[in-house]
Amino acid sequence: MGFPRRPGPGYTKPAVGNGSKAPKNGRNAPTIADVAERAGVGIGTVSRVINNSPAVRPQTRAKVVAVMEELGYVPNPHARRIAGGRSYTVSVLLPFVGTEFYLRLLEGIEAELGEQRYDLALFPLLSKQRLERFLNSSALAYHTDGLIVASYDLAERFPGGRLPTDRPVVMVDARSEAYDSAYLDNALGGRLAAEHLLALGGPVFAVQIEEELDRAFASTVFSARIGGFREALAQAGVPLPEDRVFRTRLSAEGGQIALQRFLELHRPPLNVFAAADVVALGVVEAAERLGLEVGREVRVLGFDGQPWTAARGLSTLEQPVETMGRAAARMLIERLQGSDGPPRRERFEPRLVVRTSTRTGS
Repeated sequence: MGFPRRPGPGYTKPAVGNGSKAPKNGRNAPTIADVAERAGVGIGTVSRVINNSPAVRPQTRAKVVAVMEELGYVPNPHARRIAGGRSYTVSVLLPFVGTEFYLRLLEGIEAELGEQRYDLALFPLLSKQRLERFLNSSALAYHTDGLIVASYDLAERFPGGRLPTDRPVVMVDARSEAYDSAYLDNALGGRLAAEHLLALGGPVFAVQIEEELDRAFASTVFSARIGGFREALAQAGVPLPEDRVFRTRLSAEGGQIALQRFLELHRPPLNVFAAADVVALGVVEAAERLGLEVGREVRVLGFDGQPWTAARGLSTLEQPVETMGRAAARMLIERLQGSDGPPRRERFEPRLVVRTSTRTGS
């Protein structure tokens, strides 16, 4: 079910020889032998460079890499699998594909894997039925060199809290006790949101994203955000009554309905924390439709830091999605290269980005 990697940013299709630089064997595609001959080294040395072996001097590695780029040589992953018992492919399991967050996460993962000449096989979970396929040790996802699991700790669904594979596993956008993890401190983001909105003055409201009702996937991302938000309000002595929290699914429509409910409780100005940018956008759209000035009568703070938030003037808690993806891929590569030891955790912090939607002093 995996599909080929799409070219990443800055990708240029390698040229296959040009003029005097074409391989002497007359074939269109250069081979490892062509690289070895041009670089003046043995085929074994080129193979060690391709496989990132530490047993190659830096000067020799640089020379071989330069020749590979000059000839446009691309290692054959199938040949490498035969020679070394590896597929040089990593499985990525994630709940969705088309959302902005996961596209950015995949960009980061793919960029790091690409630098190490690993391919990516994508396995979207999408539904409870499809998830069940991956609860079997014979699933294709477990037959690559390693796995990256995004957002949901699937290991919790297995005896002993471990996936049915002996391959290295890394969690991203989730924290695991059993595996390496690259994750965001969502509770910290909630606390930062509360501190920012309290400084504006006026009543505070929250739009909470409901977790999946059938519990096919177990995620605590949104509950951690609201949990941190409530904690900071409580420490400041500001209650958050249940009627000031609107629960909805992840959609702009949910934000639109939320604002209408909040306006039934209180006149502007209102300070609204939406636990995701797309929901915050719905709040903004509803305010504009009602003729309310965003940033003065309705202050809105989102979460995620999606690229389009700048154009909409939406304040947000920005998370380093691509960097987090690269960190997860890097940890997996290190495990594949023999790194041992207990599970590691790389924690990332959100950054408050203030724009006109929470304009201060208005």
